[in-house]
Amino acid sequence: MKIFFSTWLQNLGIACSIASLFTLFFRITDFAWVTKSVYYIPVFFVILFLLGLVIAEDVRKVFKRMFWYEKRKEKRPIWQVGIGFIFFLSQIGVIMVFSTGLTHLKLGGMPLFFVIAFMNAFIMTVIYEEIFHRKERVNNVSQ
Repeated sequence: MKIFFSTWLQNLGIACSIASLFTLFFRITDFAWVTKSVYYIPVFFVILFLLGLVIAEDVRKVFKRMFWYEKRKEKRPIWQVGIGFIFFLSQIGVIMVFSTGLTHLKLGGMPLFFVIAFMNAFIMTVIYEEIFHRKERVNNVSQ
């Protein structure tokens, strides 16, 4: 059950990243009319999110093959980076699509939403590891 929920969470993050980044790209082009909103939710985002859910599993598998995940002896560092990146991109995308007012705040010249998203992604990756990979870590320590 943990593996199913872990995969579902990853696919959800990938679909959210895909939908929000494509919505943002269309919003800043001449095709901004495509991103009309209903109750502050862009219809284009919803359509792309549903399509993203369909292709997210394939995207995950392609990245696993591309980084030779199955051939690695120590798989932990690469999945941590992957999960952290999924969390980071989905947060950035959601802020860029739904809360553009937060993009103007700066911390020492760096947009504050980048800093907060990075910290959140780090914390979420640690929580993710505690929930889904605790058994692997305990077994490796005892050996």
